[in-house]
Amino acid sequence: MNSYDKTLDFLINKLPVFQRNGPAAYKNTLGNALVLDRKYGSPHQNYKTIHIAGTNGKGSVSHMVAAILQKAGYKTGLYTSPHLKDFRERIRVDGKMILKEEVVRWVNDFQEKNIEWKLEPSFFELTVALAFDYFSQQNVDIAVIEVGLGGRLDSTNIIHPEISIITNIGLDHTSLLGSTPEEIAVEKAGIIKSGVPVIIGQKQKEVAGVFERVAQQKGASLCFAGQEFTVGYSMRGLDGKQIVNVRVKDKVIFPDLKLGLAGMYQLKNLPAVLKTVEVLKKKGWEISRENLYEGLAQTSELTGIMGRWQVIGYNPAIICDTGHNEDGIREVVAQINHIAYKKLHFVLGVVADKDPSNILALLPKD
Repeated sequence: MNSYDKTLDFLINKLPVFQRNGPAAYKNTLGNALVLDRKYGSPHQNYKTIHIAGTNGKGSVSHMVAAILQKAGYKTGLYTSPHLKDFRERIRVDGKMILKEEVVRWVNDFQEKNIEWKLEPSFFELTVALAFDYFSQQNVDIAVIEVGLGGRLDSTNIIHPEISIITNIGLDHTSLLGSTPEEIAVEKAGIIKSGVPVIIGQKQKEVAGVFERVAQQKGASLCFAGQEFTVGYSMRGLDGKQIVNVRVKDKVIFPDLKLGLAGMYQLKNLPAVLKTVEVLKKKGWEISRENLYEGLAQTSELTGIMGRWQVIGYNPAIICDTGHNEDGIREVVAQINHIAYKKLHFVLGVVADKDPSNILALLPKD
């Protein structure tokens, strides 16, 4: 193995990894995250951040927001998880993945220092520390940070962001986050910070009160973006990409807005993105209408996102989508129902904490 392969072997095979170990890899404390942050000089304080949680859609929202910021000329860090093909997808600056040499250098440095520190971090804790330190070294203006799991006790929840975003609430990781939408919402609401505007993508009546209560307690302004913006189809291409019209009340404010990310479910994600841009502009960030249009149209090219109704082959059509829980699979199946096909084959992967029977029951029967 070369040095990079050895580094990945250490990260993925020697440390607890949620995608492999399931709940056994989850640590219900911020202890290691806080210690690592201190050891590296609190690097996240050297740049602004946006924090994004939610059961589904947080990855898409993260990439769309990052793309718009990039088009606005800001040097933009982007931390997302999990990766699809390459570990380095998780850590990007202006869409470019962290170099292999940087991963090797940082992990080697940690291993040397940890002889004295004697920390036992999980894969996610160490990866977050790497990302936050890397963004500081790269002198980013702002970093878009996607929560890994939950919110309150997630390793990313040491930041004090410009904006906190929660896309939606669904039943996922119930063994760790709670068995009801309300319990899960409490965990997600853990990213709401004192005085920091919070944007909820979709208003769901069973959990709206949770967010309203926590925001009031923290003195954080709150809005439900899906209530403010109405997104309607204009047209849809064969690849699933949409051109949409966006209304506020009865007025079209964003006509013919092209979404570079395919999938009808992106229409549910878009209001949170639009509200984020609105709030950022009020805070003094310079983002033009052209930046917004170009960022949304070119998200894939700008950020390298994969796996959102991504057509990776034709004849036969092969589509990759990272939907991995019941709500996510429902969205995938809804999209499939708009496509004519003779035979349908599914390859499905789920984490060890899920009962696949509930997901399998959602798949088309024909």
